[in-house]
Amino acid sequence: MQHIIDRFISYVTIDTESDPNSNTTPSSKKQLVLANLLVKELKTIGLTDVSIDKNGYVMATLESNVAHEVPTIGFVSHYDTTPDFTGANVKPQIIQNYDGGDIVLNAEQNIVLSPKYFKDLLQYKGQTIITTDGTTLLGADDKAGLTEIVTAMEFLVKNPDVKHGKIRVGFTPDEEIGRGAHHFDVEKFGCEWAYTMDGSQIGELEYENFNAAGAKITLKGKSVHPGYAKGKMINSMLLANEFINELPKKEIPQETKGYEGFFHVTQLSGSIEESKIELIIRDFNLKSFKKRKDFVHDIAKKLNKKYAKQFGADIVIAEIKDQYYNMKEKVTPVMYIVDIAEKAMKNLGIKPLIKPIRGGTDGCQLSYKGLPCPNIFAGGHNFHGKYEYVPVESMQKAIEVIVQIAQITASGNYGKNSKKESISKKKKK
Repeated sequence: MQHIIDRFISYVTIDTESDPNSNTTPSSKKQLVLANLLVKELKTIGLTDVSIDKNGYVMATLESNVAHEVPTIGFVSHYDTTPDFTGANVKPQIIQNYDGGDIVLNAEQNIVLSPKYFKDLLQYKGQTIITTDGTTLLGADDKAGLTEIVTAMEFLVKNPDVKHGKIRVGFTPDEEIGRGAHHFDVEKFGCEWAYTMDGSQIGELEYENFNAAGAKITLKGKSVHPGYAKGKMINSMLLANEFINELPKKEIPQETKGYEGFFHVTQLSGSIEESKIELIIRDFNLKSFKKRKDFVHDIAKKLNKKYAKQFGADIVIAEIKDQYYNMKEKVTPVMYIVDIAEKAMKNLGIKPLIKPIRGGTDGCQLSYKGLPCPNIFAGGHNFHGKYEYVPVESMQKAIEVIVQIAQITASGNYGKNSKKESISKKKKK
């Protein structure tokens, strides 16, 4: 356990916040500090073909230790942290034998992690929990995943009696800003399928995710002297408010769950002359996803029509770009890769929680690039904020799941949806 804690803390204390306003990859140079540390560590534990490319993608190989042909599989996680909350100067706190009560993260600022509000905490009574100090995020998303993959590979190197095929590991930058798979070389990775270790609570196993788009709305105003503004002024900030009020009140993140989609305003700025709204659009169903995008355009058309006489031109411009799609379409044809992970969990006494991801992972884009890639729990909770925490026992179990998946794959028993032919053999045909 201490080995896992030490490795995890060595990762989270390195600031790797990604930058959505940058056009480089990685989006922030500081991400490379951890990337290069990972390269050294992978070499130290005995992996081969360890590399980091010009965009900061780290890859390495654990060679097969079985004589028969075994599919090459991969494990992927990202090393950046979200720009939603600061990841600088992370000071982890270790709570041993958690008693089920309130955890004071920061007494001075009265920041408390309480099971009264975060009920999931009670699942981990008696366990060792790593928290923040209340001033930063923790970075378990996804440095828990990094810790688990590296530690699992280290275990397999040190225990050659545990049989496995060829395993590839991949670590990516910029996942938190939606670019984690943009420059991922699937051909170089060379796997038939992979798993992202990027889920939350113990037992999560996911192969469905949102279809996602980002929208930028520009609203033009007309500024005149307020004393003489009647019939002349258009305040773009009020126009932005009008636009937001057209969005369905119950179709926002805090009002939705399960398979329900939403609109989410993420940023608003402006002046009388011009305002900008940024929002994200999410839906599991592709037809509903399209309707949501059309709805945003329809609001713009409605407001343009309303103010056409007064302004004489379009004053609302909506730009929408797709970000990623539901991986279900790419994973369903090879469902045995989900069965393997499900069997691995059951072998370890873990109850699989198979449910949709209300978000996205690198696996969403990788699946559409030809690498089917379900998502497995990494153990953390309350991502992207100061209440983030991870139970060490959950990370231990994730490590064991990785090892089990390697063993099951090497055995050739792919589960109830298995096919006699591997993915690679189908591709050759």
